[in-house]
Formats: sequence, structure tokens, C-alpha cells
Amino acid sequence: MTILDRLAAHAKERVESAKQRVSLDEIKQRAAALPIGSFAFEKALKKDDIAFICECKKASPSKGVIAEAFPYLQIAREYASAGADGISVLTEPKWFLGSDRYLQEIAAAVTVPCLRKDFTVDEYMIYEAKCLGASAVLLICSILCAEQIKAYIKICDTLGLSALVEAHDEAEVGTALDCGARIIGVNNRNLKDFSVDTENSKRLRRLIPKDVIFVSESGVKTPEDVQILREIGADAALIGEALMRAADKKKKLSELRGIG
Repeated sequence: MTILDRLAAHAKERVESAKQRVSLDEIKQRAAALPIGSFAFEKALKKDDIAFICECKKASPSKGVIAEAFPYLQIAREYASAGADGISVLTEPKWFLGSDRYLQEIAAAVTVPCLRKDFTVDEYMIYEAKCLGASAVLLICSILCAEQIKAYIKICDTLGLSALVEAHDEAEVGTALDCGARIIGVNNRNLKDFSVDTENSKRLRRLIPKDVIFVSESGVKTPEDVQILREIGADAALIGEALMRAADKKKKLSELRGIG
């Protein structure tokens, strides 16, 4: 099994455990009782310059623990004050040491729209994300079939959530487009072996229509990396490790933007 296979399998186990505590019908009812979202996440990414999705991430399978001290609320507030357009919050608990609580508290503390960064393998997780305060969920083509992606986007639409559909190659970009994705994230990290190839965004950009929001994910570390994304017409960059390792996150984000 690849790392991605393990992540997806564990996500299925987590969902089954969650259903024992709160049934699917109950979580649907809870989500339906909340105000319908305004698709704030995708709206925030539509701007003249490149948008920044800043990630709250304690650890990863490839790097281990990134942030021993993890004052996630402070980090999220720093991102917000630095002008982040979106905040990505890891909720996967085993390999990324994430927590649903992190998302719930961050979404309540900032006005910046939050992405639930997890391995969505069941519709349950979408309703759960809504209840946790997320404005968007991640749908990964590598672990979902086209029918699932279409169905999950439809659920997101009924809840007012944005769906960031993640692709790694030409075939997956085609699947994402066929499924009606409005936001496509090209991951420069191969989730099967965790190698990083920042040219991946450049290769796949030409396949994505201009009216679909294009997000480049992983491996963006320098102002030069960001400038390359600007030149290929990326709408947004999702940045995790470079910001998480920075002592001054506001300064680092300004540097990545090319300010000062």
C-alpha cells in the first residue's frame, strides 16, 4: 500500500467510528440546520494577484513533526493579519497530527475562509466539515471515482461549501473537469511516494480553462516560486511547510508575495 492508500483506509475507519457516535442522518440534520454557506473560499481566490492559502500543519508523513509547539489559534490569527486569502487546516490525526478541534476553533476565531484539509472518503466528512465551520473541503481524484466526486460536489453545493478538487496528472485533471470542478488544485507532491516536482503545475496549467480556479499546492517556498506561478497564470498557491517553519509568518508571507 502507498502512503495515500493508508491515509484513505484510515479515513474510512475514522468515519465508521464517527458514525457510531453521531449517525449520518444526525450529522446531515446538524449541517442542514446551519446557514447555507456563501462559497466564501472560492470567492476569496478570485482576485487580480495570486491568492495565498496558508496552512496550519503540525506534521506530515514525509517530514515528521514540523512544529513541536503548535499554537494553532495564534498561527491562524497571524495568517489572517498577514492577509491570507484562505487557511488550510489539517484534521487528519494519525500522520499529520491534525484535529477536528483545530478547524472548529480556527474557523470560529478568524473571518478568513477555512479549508478542511483531510482525505474525504465518505459524504459524512462533508457534512462534518460544515458542522466544524469549514468553507471548503478537499476532494482528491486519486482516492475517489468520478461518480463520488460528482456526488460530493453536489453535496457541497447544497451546503454552500467550495470543493477543492485535487489532481496530480493529466488524467485526473480531465476527471476533475468532467465532474464540474470549479477549483482544481494541482499537487506538486506525488502522494504515492511524496516526491515533489514543482514543474507539475506548469505542465498541467494549460489543461485547465481560465474560468476554473487553478491552485498550485506543495513545494512553493520562495518569491521566485511564486513569481513562476504568476507567470503561468495560477490563481492561488497553497503553502504549508515554508510558512510553518517561519518564525515570523507575516514577514514570510510578505516575502513570498514579493513585498519588501
